[in-house]
Amino acid sequence: MQSPEPDHDPTAGRFTEVADGVHAYVQPDGGWCLNNAGLLVADGECLLIDTVATEARARRLREHVLRLAGGPPRFVVNTHSHGDHTFGNFAFPEAVVVGHERAREEAAAAGTHLTGLWPDVCWGDLEIVVPTVTYRDRMTLHVGARQARLLHPGPAHTTGDTVVWLPGQRVVFAGDLVMSGTTPFCPMGSVSGSLEALAHLRALDAVTVVPGHGPVGGPELLDVNEGYLRRLQRLAADGIAAGLTPLQTAQEAGPGPYADLLDAERLVPNLHRAYAEALGAAPGDPLDIPALFREMTAHHGGLPACRA
Repeated sequence: MQSPEPDHDPTAGRFTEVADGVHAYVQPDGGWCLNNAGLLVADGECLLIDTVATEARARRLREHVLRLAGGPPRFVVNTHSHGDHTFGNFAFPEAVVVGHERAREEAAAAGTHLTGLWPDVCWGDLEIVVPTVTYRDRMTLHVGARQARLLHPGPAHTTGDTVVWLPGQRVVFAGDLVMSGTTPFCPMGSVSGSLEALAHLRALDAVTVVPGHGPVGGPELLDVNEGYLRRLQRLAADGIAAGLTPLQTAQEAGPGPYADLLDAERLVPNLHRAYAEALGAAPGDPLDIPALFREMTAHHGGLPACRA
């Protein structure tokens, strides 16, 4: 799958209308920290789904939202806690920030930790704004006459994921439960939980799937993500049987049929999660993420590229 060339310029992000009043904000090329966002506009109101990673990108996103919707969002929904989806919350002070209760806890605990992983990125002057309204299982927000249903699938990409389902338009904003042209990433959540989450997404029967990173697609995006995750489970089972570590398994197996996906180095931390679950860990049980990132970086031969 070919992706457009990444662009450090925050003006590279663009809104595209994917259904009546529903817009996807896609930042090429969808790699590390180049996430997607979304906007629902109805009856003079709007809801923004996720923000972006840097101050410059957040300011630019705000300009786009104001131009498209005619005013600031009433709600900002965070699909999970990671900074590339939440650091820009501060640029929308008029909005109520909504997220899963675990996403609030995780965002507050992480603070600006993400910025330390890539110190050369121009993050700008960030202010951490966590959700002030949280839910546990599901919640419905009303934007004019339209509904946005927030669904928590359980531990998947993280332990505090939110799917935003627009039943009237049959559009789902999947957050990082679904990647498009980019390698899935679940060491902070669950491999088995991610597969269950994909099954829930299939049951929605969405026409349009807006992934957390990469180009907008349809249900075919679920197939690619599911195939990758099932391969992880097979590699973990085989690696454990052979007495190999996750790193050794990654070195032997390589990306295989998913070599065309961006950020293939994620195989290493993903395999640590798959090993943990195969050996009895519960979905979402904490792993040493900084250690996994260091191991991934060593395996990759250097710090993965972050073009935010």
